[in-house]
Amino acid sequence: MPRVAGQIDLSKNEAILDAAVDVLAERGVSAPMEEIARRACVSKQTIYNHYGSKAELVRAVAARRVHEITAPLEAPEAMEHPAEALAAFAREMLGALTRPRAAAFMRMAMLSAADMPEVAQAWYEAGPRASRRKLADFLRMETDAGRLDIADPLEAAEFFAGMAIGSYQTAALLGVVRPLSEARIEAIAAEAAARFMRAYAV
Repeated sequence: MPRVAGQIDLSKNEAILDAAVDVLAERGVSAPMEEIARRACVSKQTIYNHYGSKAELVRAVAARRVHEITAPLEAPEAMEHPAEALAAFAREMLGALTRPRAAAFMRMAMLSAADMPEVAQAWYEAGPRASRRKLADFLRMETDAGRLDIADPLEAAEFFAGMAIGSYQTAALLGVVRPLSEARIEAIAAEAAARFMRAYAV
């Protein structure tokens, strides 16, 4: 079936997003789109046709990461086992902080605020803000189901995210090495979920 105008196949889309993460993490927000296109093995025009601007490309990168982080909240068993879903969400957030490329990309987005605020805004809206909203939606459903008692799900989502990543995110953004083993990530995620569940228990 022919693609509509502006549509590209999935493999090209993934290649563009992967290349954007690499190039922007290495060279910052001023990195040329030509370099992203070269690494993705597509034309620069293909990227512009699909995304329109660097800000929208960053938005797509952030949205892909949010999908990965929030996937545990959308699993079929998540509603019946909220503590496990929250722990999995926390593991995904912490896991990203251990990956140098992901941390470098976050630093790029933050440093872009002065020179290209639209890029920083796109990253924030499609990244941290979107993940908190999806978590808030999950907490709202758990409250409606009578398993939790949360008056302000969005505020509670902020509390949980902050409890899970703590100062590890600050360290990652500053390039300070704070090793997190898989066992340590598991322990932090489980403890954060357990404390959260106790705090909002019915």
